Amino acid sequence: MSVSIREATINDLPQLLDLVLRLKRLNAEFDPLLKTLPDDELRRVAEEYIKTAIEDRSRYLVLVADADGKIVGVLKADVRNRIFYVPRKEGYIIEFYVMPEYRRRGLGRTMIDEAARLLRERGADVIVAEFPALNQIAVNFYSKADFRPLLYIYARESG
Repeated sequence: MSVSIREATINDLPQLLDLVLRLKRLNAEFDPLLKTLPDDELRRVAEEYIKTAIEDRSRYLVLVADADGKIVGVLKADVRNRIFYVPRKEGYIIEFYVMPEYRRRGLGRTMIDEAARLLRERGADVIVAEFPALNQIAVNFYSKADFRPLLYIYARESG
C-alpha cells in the first residue's frame, strides 16, 4: 500500500473530521483542562475549523497522508507573524495525527518534512508544534525530528 502526502481538499473533510476528533479526544486523556465539548458541538466546531483552514491557503496548511483513498494522517499548521522576533514568520503545527496502524514507519517524519517545505514557501522560517505537555510520545517524536523546547505554557483553573 502506498501513502502519498498532499494538501487537503474539501472532499477530504469527512475523513479529516474523524482524525481531528480522535486527536482532540486523545488530548483530553492527557489533561482534564483539555476536556472536549459534547460530541455534536465538537463535530460542528471542528468541521468549520477544518473547512476554513482548507479554504484559506494563505494562512493555513492542511496536509493529509492518503493511503489509496483512505486518509490516515493529518497535519494542520497556521502561518503566524512573530511581531517581536526574527524570523518574522512561523509555521505553527496545531493538529498532527497519524492512525496508530501507520505509525513507526517514517510517515510522521515525512509529513513534518513536507510541512516544513510548504511552510517555508509561505514565508515561515521557523516551525513550532503544540501538543499536550504530558504526551511523552509527542515529546520523543518531535525531539527526533530536530525540534527543541522553545516556550512553556502553564495553566490553572481560574477558580
